[in-house]
Amino acid sequence: MIRAGIIGGTGYTGGELLRILSKHPEVEVVAVTSRREKGRKIHEVHPHLKGFYEIEFIEPDIDRLSECDVVFTAVPHGEAMRYVPELYESGLKVVDLSADYRLRKDKYEEAYGKTHEAYIEAVYGLTELHREEIAKARLVANPGCYPTGAILAAAPLAELELIERVIFDSKSGISGAGVSPTEFTHYPNLHEAIVPYKITDHRHYYEMEQELGRFQEDVRISFTPQVFPGSRGILTNAHIFLKGELEQDELEKIYRKFYDCSYFIRFQKAVRLSYVRGSNFADISINRGADRAVVVSAIDNLVKGASGQAVQNMNVMFGLDEWAGLDFPPLFP
Repeated sequence: MIRAGIIGGTGYTGGELLRILSKHPEVEVVAVTSRREKGRKIHEVHPHLKGFYEIEFIEPDIDRLSECDVVFTAVPHGEAMRYVPELYESGLKVVDLSADYRLRKDKYEEAYGKTHEAYIEAVYGLTELHREEIAKARLVANPGCYPTGAILAAAPLAELELIERVIFDSKSGISGAGVSPTEFTHYPNLHEAIVPYKITDHRHYYEMEQELGRFQEDVRISFTPQVFPGSRGILTNAHIFLKGELEQDELEKIYRKFYDCSYFIRFQKAVRLSYVRGSNFADISINRGADRAVVVSAIDNLVKGASGQAVQNMNVMFGLDEWAGLDFPPLFP
């Protein structure tokens, strides 16, 4: 059994990691940390997990994680760099769910406005794009939730340098804002509303630029995120203005070839968030219009957009089947 630890187990991503790993056939969770909740049992913080864990939260002490084979860091941006270097140097494999290692050092400092004092080059953990590199990695930077849906929607065309410009219009459930309530997430402020925010300067733009730019240097990207009054899911409409003419069947062939070996990519005639809720699947529909292609992607932001993809990456790092512990259908309705 692979012995797993989680630094930061009380938030939504930490709780989702615990949920998924509780039934993973090859993994045992042996340590979960929280300064605030140390000494409390898992189910006292996550009541939905009662009966699945008997261990208690512990201090985030690296020595207490030494028995692990892999550690997930599910902490806020800027916090992971306090733990990752020591974990990495001790020989453990690490999957970081924060933004601390997703970007090159200069781009991170530009996007987050702070000096990165513990930079290590990591493999960007969008599994469908970097499967071979992830298999050899000891540090994987799990992608952001918005970039996951956006990049998957555009990568097949970027690989062939067929994109003139792409406009990502993305709508997310409020769990993407984290477990701590704020004025922004207060129910009356979101009820019956769709709220755009960081309209032209969301930090996730830099991940889209980095990853699509690996394929096509001249790709032009615009991105606007919005929040809708639901708990889970990200729906992305990728308006892709093409270089040259491509018919519907040609577009479909490009996408099916690119994702031929990707278990969690599903092509649908119609995409709905309710079709992927609670699962690690990314559903994609391809629609050719008069002046552009509109590729729609749907993911669960807490699963494929965070904890599920982290487990998918761990599976690849340890040579397991990519779908191990994740091969379950979505919840519907």
